[in-house]
Amino acid sequence: MKFTLKDYQDEAVADVLERLKKARKRWHEDGDKHAFSLTATTGAGKTVMAAAVFEALFFGSDEFDYLADPGAVVIWFSDDPSLNEQSKWRLHQASDKLTVSDLVTVENTFSRETFEPGKIYFLNTQKLAKTSLLVRGHDPDDAPLEKDGSGGRLMPDLRSHTIWDTIQNTIEDPDLTLYLVLDEAHRGMRDGSASSTNGKPTIIKQLINGTGSVPGIPIVWGISATVQRFNDAIQGMKGHGTLPNVVVDSKKVQDSGLIKDTIKLDVPDEAGNFATVLLRRGTGKLRDISNAWADYAKQQGETEAVQPLLVLQVPNSPNHNDIGEWLDVVFDDWPELPEGSVANVFGEHKEEQFGSHRAPYVEPERVQERDDIRILVAKSAISTGWDCPRAEVMVSFRPASDKTHITQLLGRMVRSPLARRIPGNEQLNAVDCLLPHFDKDSVDAVVTALMSGGEIGEDLPLRRVLIHPVELLPNPAASEDVWEKLLSLPSQSLPKRQARPVKRLTALAHELASDDLLPDAGKKAHAAMHKVLGRARADLASEISAKRESVLTVEGLTYEADIASEERTFNEFVEEADYAVIEDAYKRAARIISPDLATTYSEHLAAQNEDDDDSDEALIDAHTDVAAMGLVEAVRERLEGAAEALANEWLSEHREAISALTDERQEAYRQISELSAEPFDVSLARPKTWLQPTTVKEANGTESPLPKYNDHLMCDGDGMFPDELNQWERKVHEIEMEREGRTAWYRNPARASQDSLGIVYHEAGEAKIMRPDFVFFNDNAGGEIVADIVDPHGHHLADSLPKLIGLANYAEKHGALYGRIEAVSEVDGRYRALNVQDPSVRAAIRKTSDAKSLYRSENSETYL
Repeated sequence: MKFTLKDYQDEAVADVLERLKKARKRWHEDGDKHAFSLTATTGAGKTVMAAAVFEALFFGSDEFDYLADPGAVVIWFSDDPSLNEQSKWRLHQASDKLTVSDLVTVENTFSRETFEPGKIYFLNTQKLAKTSLLVRGHDPDDAPLEKDGSGGRLMPDLRSHTIWDTIQNTIEDPDLTLYLVLDEAHRGMRDGSASSTNGKPTIIKQLINGTGSVPGIPIVWGISATVQRFNDAIQGMKGHGTLPNVVVDSKKVQDSGLIKDTIKLDVPDEAGNFATVLLRRGTGKLRDISNAWADYAKQQGETEAVQPLLVLQVPNSPNHNDIGEWLDVVFDDWPELPEGSVANVFGEHKEEQFGSHRAPYVEPERVQERDDIRILVAKSAISTGWDCPRAEVMVSFRPASDKTHITQLLGRMVRSPLARRIPGNEQLNAVDCLLPHFDKDSVDAVVTALMSGGEIGEDLPLRRVLIHPVELLPNPAASEDVWEKLLSLPSQSLPKRQARPVKRLTALAHELASDDLLPDAGKKAHAAMHKVLGRARADLASEISAKRESVLTVEGLTYEADIASEERTFNEFVEEADYAVIEDAYKRAARIISPDLATTYSEHLAAQNEDDDDSDEALIDAHTDVAAMGLVEAVRERLEGAAEALANEWLSEHREAISALTDERQEAYRQISELSAEPFDVSLARPKTWLQPTTVKEANGTESPLPKYNDHLMCDGDGMFPDELNQWERKVHEIEMEREGRTAWYRNPARASQDSLGIVYHEAGEAKIMRPDFVFFNDNAGGEIVADIVDPHGHHLADSLPKLIGLANYAEKHGALYGRIEAVSEVDGRYRALNVQDPSVRAAIRKTSDAKSLYRSENSETYL
């Protein structure tokens, strides 16, 4: 793969491969057919995950411990040819193994007896329509009748097979396995969609259920936005069992930084026609975000900056002169914008003239790579599956009654341009939408739709949709000592569910060497692991020797049946293993200890044992030793423990040097840090810009300004921080800011940004992240800055005790960096605090089964 998979993508790929393996086995052994779906929110990278699956399916994967299917054939099916082309392009962009020849668009000239294994064939609904040349001759109605009543198939261009013949022959070939991938699986499956006349089934249902003599495709993998949509789509599916769907947690997608954290909405605050006013405002936002990206690129030492795009969304039957006048406003407000920077994606697929402005047609999937396009004129959602990460501003002239088209398009503008969150900069992690024909009441429906995933109804709890937010900057009154204290506080990353410590170490070594932080890091990592394996080889010699014997021998049974007596016996036999058996055992071991390390350690052993004329034999002998070591669990445990420890040691040793690198390079190390099997400490990023709401909607529908607080590390132009604190939070803030020596405070962001302090806890066996509400800072008499964590949290909540345990674990490890670490709750009408810095309190937290009893016990104290 050309991309490193995010943790949630890695997990999803493993789950998809497990289901494909199970479905293939059941098809070839029992003739059973199966279906399942991969469901993930917009922006999760479903095509990237699919590319990783296809690489493993066609070529095998040591990482996923997956053997290639030599007879694998994939049909990628959608109801839109342009969507297919976009998916084909993305698969090729993501994979370093899938070549252009492996990705085949089925054209009308296609004619094969069977599909070729190792290839992905792109088909769409139109190619299987009755009028298509690919199917001519398949339908009995197409057969011409002779005078005597006989008939034959009418085949165009003298071809011998229809596409349905090819599908049938491939399914019936025992050496092939046909997989059907349904892109946007919910589309084209309902009655009346993609359907022929006379009530015939839809084309997709014909592929799944079969048609005439053509059997249904045995393995169906749907890629859809929600589980419910796929379940609805496969209702009535014949002859297919269902496997558990693979569902990607949308919270993990949001946490990953692949999609933006915030959507900003601007609407008129009074009645009237403010179209041109908001259009000028949108142009200003485009200019400002362009400058912000240019500044960021300069700061990071990059020669090329992101070139943001403004999407101008117009009605379905637009007046070209109106659009021309709107473009005049844009160019008047930003005269430096080149005239040739306008394009359109209308369904007419032709150049348009808007007043004095020429707007060539551009294919939607090509917009992202065309940096010269800065203004894109569009109608509705442009196209299914379209996205353009650099589309950062939208001005929609759709009426308030047309909110669906607005949310559909805006929902496809949420990808982060650099596929990562920009540390501490909420301005670059946001997208702007201006709605001239809406007001504060009608915009609520748009907010609700966007918070629940737009048109697909997902739950996106960490996405913020803000109306007229204020930009906050670092408080000039805060001392640098306070900032340094904040940045010294360790945050924690989630441990990886399927950690691979050796892979993590080798990846870290590669990055350290490429940044010249540790020359020859790869060689040093392998040398260290060779020593670990050598010690294990000596300490566990007897176990390894026994396993070596099992590698070198093949045991079997001979079955004998006496015809006369009908007696049946089994006799054991033992044969010497040949080279193929040894190599198979070695490859299995290599998947356990990592292929690269297995190679270098085998060469290390061979170099120690080989004679001048016997190098091949020495290498085979070494492969046998490695194969035997792979069968001893203690070897794997020692190796992984040592690899984890060395990687952590290097990350700690080079932390300061890593923090001086560009954000992109720091992100690479952050991802490696998060491959840890245990919670790993990561550094906080310094916040540069925050976006904060300024009003709150009351129960009666009116809006009130948010309270403002002073001395926060981030503030508006008046030095104030607007925030909606609940009753407990207000109480804590009031008490804490009255303490002697208080100099500043920090409202810890609830989202998974690099400037948010996270603490790992476990609930129901799953690792999660809590984010304490407050960090307060004291300037002691000696000039030392002291940080306190104070976290008000309801004792009645299900996660209360798990979070207390997580806080206790954090305090035990990092308590020396803080003055106080306290959890606060209201019990029996009084505020009580648990001093988690106290070892006896930590012990009580770990022993109890009820958080409320802790706050009532002598382990708590009155919170004053």
